[in-house]
Amino acid sequence: MKRFAFLTAILFLLTMSLAACKKKEVPPPPPMPGQGMPGQQEGMPPMGGGPVKKISVPDAVKGAWKAVKIEVLYKEKKSKKQFTVPLGSEFKIPDSDLVVKIGEFLPHFTMTADSITSSSNNPENPAAQIEVLLGGKSLFHGWLFSKFPDVHPFQHDQYGITMIEGIKK
Repeated sequence: MKRFAFLTAILFLLTMSLAACKKKEVPPPPPMPGQGMPGQQEGMPPMGGGPVKKISVPDAVKGAWKAVKIEVLYKEKKSKKQFTVPLGSEFKIPDSDLVVKIGEFLPHFTMTADSITSSSNNPENPAAQIEVLLGGKSLFHGWLFSKFPDVHPFQHDQYGITMIEGIKK
């Protein structure tokens, strides 16, 4: 009888221990430097705090690239269109109220503790800095990666924007 009571007590304690264990959810990673939250102003630190990273584009890179090719997904129409947009320009996406501002292009995106640059002029890890505006309000400000489109993507109910490639001069 003592053995039965002992086993029952052990079983009860195990059941309670398992019930107390909850699946711990891992919080989402903080935005990448320069990958601000909606409405975050350029040059402001990321929402998670931390220093603003300096963007340094080597002269050889500045002189070699003129534009980026982006692809816009129209989710409701289930269609995609590609557009070539010059670096440093704004582009109104047809059939939408969105405006895309293209900033820097880095063919070999590299990030250190305090800076973002390109390690070479080879398209090893192509990335473009973009801002997406709706009615003049910033919805997204960050980097799009052509080889890794799911890393910090632009998210919207009706549209998707990915970078396809950089265009050389």
